[in-house]
Amino acid sequence: MSIRAAIAKLPIDPYLLLLIATVGLAWILPAEGKAAGVADASVNVAVATLFFLYGARLSPSAIWAGLTHWRLQTLVFASTYLLFPVIGVALNLMLRGHIAPEAATGLLFVCLLPSTVQSSIAFTSIARGNVPAALCAASVSNMAGVVMTPALVALLLPAASGGLSAHALIDIACQILLPFLAGQVARRWIVDWLLRHPVLTAVVDRGSVLLVVYAAFSAGTATGVWARVSLEDVALILMLDLVILGLVLVTTTAVSRRLGFSTEDEIAIVFCGSKKSMAGGIPMASILFPGHAVSLIVLPLMLFHQAQLFACATLARRYDRRAAPAPSARRPSDGVLGLSSPSAGSPLADPSARLGG
Repeated sequence: MSIRAAIAKLPIDPYLLLLIATVGLAWILPAEGKAAGVADASVNVAVATLFFLYGARLSPSAIWAGLTHWRLQTLVFASTYLLFPVIGVALNLMLRGHIAPEAATGLLFVCLLPSTVQSSIAFTSIARGNVPAALCAASVSNMAGVVMTPALVALLLPAASGGLSAHALIDIACQILLPFLAGQVARRWIVDWLLRHPVLTAVVDRGSVLLVVYAAFSAGTATGVWARVSLEDVALILMLDLVILGLVLVTTTAVSRRLGFSTEDEIAIVFCGSKKSMAGGIPMASILFPGHAVSLIVLPLMLFHQAQLFACATLARRYDRRAAPAPSARRPSDGVLGLSSPSAGSPLADPSARLGG
């Protein structure tokens, strides 16, 4: 068996293994002195490039086409930017004095992030849900998150983030908003090229996040922040991540059924309304929070990312089995989680479905 095949069989996201390795590298060989300055400058370029690609791959036509289903979109938006923050604020108040302040801040920060795009759509497809609505809801969530997440951080975490200062606004504009808008403008000329080079864009996506993680955890190592967190703290953070995820999954399912949504719409609501984007969250954290605190603040997000993949993969399979047609009638599914690739005319073939989560 090849190394690649062995990794593919592991019950863990291979990308999480890379993140863990990056954390280990930052702990053993942290960027210090001039190297830290180079790392910080590289992070700024990487974040701008990342959001440029986001803008280039999100299809405005696909977004506006799905907005006609306003009840579904409203419920997903409310889950992402109302239900999650309420849960996060409650936990943040309860945890004061029990875990490191940066870790408590990180748990609330998880609740303020936009949804994912790729995994939300993939799980909706696997579960036989409303894929066009999921595409729209996840895309709108990401576009809104460029503004909503910094605003919510300034409102709910003013002490940790320093508030939404003029300097923070300039950083957000230069590293997130302007590159995102530039990507939208350039989309018509480069989207085909991006689709022809999926490996290259995946490397930029994931490589930029790894670079941000390395710089953040290097700063944490240099300032001794890891002496303040134990294995028990990590276990507690993971448990709290699971509590947050479980509450949202149960609530979105119950509300969807209570409001009379179809099963297909319920699936889109549950998967789009319960996800949080690590690919967008870690770069945002590097802008919104002081350098020495970022390593602990993003730890709950890294753990939440893995938790949501496990939970939603299991839930998607349950939905799929509940209403699966005969084998001869089964349609091709998305290539995520080892399934076959979507056809060229399916919603998953849209460039905006390729956005990493």
